[in-house]
Amino acid sequence: MHYLVMLEDDLDRIRRFNAIVATHHPGVRIDVCRPAPAFIAAYSTLTSTPCLICLDHDLFVDSPDDPDPGDGRDVSTFLAAQDAICPVLIHSTNAPAADSMILSMRAGWAIELLRSVMTGSNHTGILMLAK
Repeated sequence: MHYLVMLEDDLDRIRRFNAIVATHHPGVRIDVCRPAPAFIAAYSTLTSTPCLICLDHDLFVDSPDDPDPGDGRDVSTFLAAQDAICPVLIHSTNAPAADSMILSMRAGWAIELLRSVMTGSNHTGILMLAK
C-alpha cells in the first residue's frame, strides 16, 4: 500500500489533505505526526518507503502544558542527514522558514513547495507527487 508521512499540527489542514488524497488517490493512506519529535521517531522506524513526505513548519501546542512541538526545520535538518528515499512536499506559508527547509534538504532530496494548501486553491503538488 502506498502511503504518505506528514508533519502537520492543524486538524483542518489534516482533514483537507485526507480529503484530497482520498478523492484522487483512494489507495493511499496518510500517517500524520503532529510534533517534530514524533515525526523523527516514526521516520526512524519506517519498515517501508513512503511515496511522499509532507512537511509543515510552524507547529503549535494544543494547551500550555504540552511539550515544545519543535518545527519543520527540526525535521528537515534530520532528513538532510538521511538518504533521500522519496519526494518531499513543504506546505508552509511561512516563506522564510520554508525556504530554509528547502535549502537544508537541497542536496539529494526532491523538494516541492506548496503554499496554496492553506487556501485550498490549488492542490497540483500533492496530486502529482502522491502517486
